[in-house]
Amino acid sequence: MIRIFIISSILFLYSQLNFSQWFTQNSPHAHNKWSVFFTDADNGCAVGGFGLIIKTTNGGQDWAISDSVGNLLEAVYFADANTGWAVGSSGLIIKTTDAGSSWITRPSGETNLISSVHFVDVTTGWVVGQANIINKTTNGGLSWVSQTSGFSTSWWTSIFFVSADTGWVVDRRENSATPILKTTNGGLLWVTQQSGTNTSLNEVYFIDADTGYIAGKLGTILKTTNGGTDWFVLNSGINEELFSVFFTDFNTGWVAGRTGSGSSGTILKTTNGGISWVNQPSGTLEDIHSLYFIDSNTGYAVGESGIILKTTNGGVTFIEEEEINEIPTDYILSQNYPNPFNPSTTISYSVSELSFVTFKVYDVLGNEIQTLVNEEKPVGSYEVEWNASDVPSGVYFYQLKTKGYLETKKMVLLR
Repeated sequence: MIRIFIISSILFLYSQLNFSQWFTQNSPHAHNKWSVFFTDADNGCAVGGFGLIIKTTNGGQDWAISDSVGNLLEAVYFADANTGWAVGSSGLIIKTTDAGSSWITRPSGETNLISSVHFVDVTTGWVVGQANIINKTTNGGLSWVSQTSGFSTSWWTSIFFVSADTGWVVDRRENSATPILKTTNGGLLWVTQQSGTNTSLNEVYFIDADTGYIAGKLGTILKTTNGGTDWFVLNSGINEELFSVFFTDFNTGWVAGRTGSGSSGTILKTTNGGISWVNQPSGTLEDIHSLYFIDSNTGYAVGESGIILKTTNGGVTFIEEEEINEIPTDYILSQNYPNPFNPSTTISYSVSELSFVTFKVYDVLGNEIQTLVNEEKPVGSYEVEWNASDVPSGVYFYQLKTKGYLETKKMVLLR
């Protein structure tokens, strides 16, 4: 029995390594990290507990502590390759002008936690936080001016500007309609937008002046396509708190957050603008607090216990699904290609109406080998790739199942 357990454990760990395309990087400390930012493919900084600031100059291959300021640091943001700011507890604001190698304190006039920082250039930026903090600088942080939100007890957790005039902040408080604020004049006036939810909102991200997303508690993902005039809830498929959201284009984005019961740190990806989300194995049991992507392939995640993760393929597993731009009129399951194959094959299928789709692979004895798809799919044609490098040669069957439709086909793995 002990021998069987050891073998099973090894196989389990091997399967996790195969599934996860997020890889752990060496961290110089084990304290929580709350924010990460990269200025290019090589240079990045992360901040977190005990005021520790870490820096990489080789794409995360090596990280080193560049400074320590004592106070908890909640967020970091760079306006260019050299100029950046970090913010945290007790109103702390620090600035670097040498790409994060050294940092100096900038007086904020605040004593409460500052949660988020955003700059549109090296002189103009905002910070937000507890006790209704919304402060603006126009001289690179030498001085800050308080802006009026119209609220008195809000804890603004995140701020994002698409230009010097237009930006949004979101609220951590839970109430009947957790507010979102928008400005179109650089913060002179903030207008309330209704979120349609009473859950905490943690981070806001906009692709342009119209299209934006918000991540929050209870798996909440909000989207707008008209600058926030209307927000609607997307189906994340989970109930865990989401701390971070990041998009690289109008279709491709990620959210990340708290670890579910018995599962890994949450990372979800969409390739259709949030219509559907795929859970990506993160390879860690720690909560993930912050995401940053250089492009659609290269990204970083940081979180609890000092965890640092990196992906170079957008986080996809060896089962990668792509949507094809066509509108099918019927359910279709195509023959895999190539067939026979070694070790990968591609299978196409079509869904003619919004359906919950289950797509599985079985061996000749009827044992389930792999679940490729198990989620609701909108109308469309899709391709799914199966990499069978960890199973023996032989005959396998793949089955597509939806409400009212079931079809099975045979494929041959030949080494």
